[in-house]
Amino acid sequence: MELAADSDRSAPVSQGRLTDIAIGVVIGRTSEFFDFFVFAIAAVLVFPQFIFSFATPLDGTLFAFLVLALGFVARPVGSFVFTAIDRRWGRGVKLTASLFLLGMSTVAISFLPSFESEGWLTVASLCLFRMGQGAALGGAYDGMSSLLAMNAPEDRKARYATLPQIGAPIGLILASALFVFLRMNLTEDEFLNYGWRYPFFVAFAINVVALFARLRLAVSEEFEALYAKAELRPRINPRLLLDEASNLIAGSFVPLATLALMHMVTVFPLAWIHLNAPENVVAFLWIEIFGGAIGLGGIIASGFLADRIGRRSLLRNCAIAIAVYAVISPVLLGLGLSWQALYVFIGFALLGLSFGQSSGVVAAGFAMENRYTASNLTSDLSWMFGAGFAPVVALFLAERFGLWSAGVYLLSGALCTLAALTLFRRNMQQRQAEDRSWR
Repeated sequence: MELAADSDRSAPVSQGRLTDIAIGVVIGRTSEFFDFFVFAIAAVLVFPQFIFSFATPLDGTLFAFLVLALGFVARPVGSFVFTAIDRRWGRGVKLTASLFLLGMSTVAISFLPSFESEGWLTVASLCLFRMGQGAALGGAYDGMSSLLAMNAPEDRKARYATLPQIGAPIGLILASALFVFLRMNLTEDEFLNYGWRYPFFVAFAINVVALFARLRLAVSEEFEALYAKAELRPRINPRLLLDEASNLIAGSFVPLATLALMHMVTVFPLAWIHLNAPENVVAFLWIEIFGGAIGLGGIIASGFLADRIGRRSLLRNCAIAIAVYAVISPVLLGLGLSWQALYVFIGFALLGLSFGQSSGVVAAGFAMENRYTASNLTSDLSWMFGAGFAPVVALFLAERFGLWSAGVYLLSGALCTLAALTLFRRNMQQRQAEDRSWR
């Protein structure tokens, strides 16, 4: 009986179903990252003048980045709350409620009045809606990425692991292009009064489309059977935290260099340019768009590389390369626009290679019965530690001590990743040894 059950659980899904899962994953991640980058770009170009107009441009940007970080702090809370909803009412109710909260929080931001109109109520509302976005993203996990990884062909698992990650550069390209269009076709006053609101409307529309696309798959009888066969069930309790404590800690820091680098080549340099050379903002957004395309290529290439040399080896080599980049990047960013473009392009190439495998290597370390929830919780924690406060810390250091200090910050992230990979490898070896002893 047990042998038959194991065989049934490991039976691969059809290629058509695997393609459906992949499409659902890409749609979901693209909508989430588009939401994020719309808020992040607005945190640089809009909120310092519109919401935090009482502060200096630098302080206003730092305040906006702190609000951005609130979303990452709220993500683990959202995961716990919506996991409870999942356990009681099912994945469909959880997914609908979380994406409804995400859409309402996003569109509510677009209606915010200026600080001059409503004062601190506007600031408090922005904080509340950003936390709503973060909690919703924590609850929007549908397990499809884990399902995809578990059913991918053995010799192409790393390539399939890149599919959830390509949503990031696509979301960045779309968000940046939309802001470029608005900045090029509206005056400064028109953009600050009403133009900046349109990207949030678009984000709301994309969320609606993503909701129906993901629900069509996630709650179908066939996919419910696949979730059950793979034992992908919500489970948050003290036993899970105890069983997976070391992997949760190590897994949260494995992507640290990658996620810090993401902000160091997107949000942070945009803020630095906006503060020090505002006339180059539109040109730099174009550079970000081309950089996103390079990052997309890097993500795809990472799948082929990781299938040849292994995911951990690729991430370790990327962390070393990011450490070297952290040393030279302040010099590039401090020069003219052409050198800043080189800073972005090199950074995105490294980001694509590392980001493509940053989540897959972690998920593979969890016990099967814990993978559904542990993968989501680890993602929440890694984003909070690795990305949540990266823009505000990097910008504060750069403006106070010079660009070299932002490079030191990125270097520390690379060293943490190398340490976490070592710990994670030991945990995996110990688990494999225990499995062999049990047999």
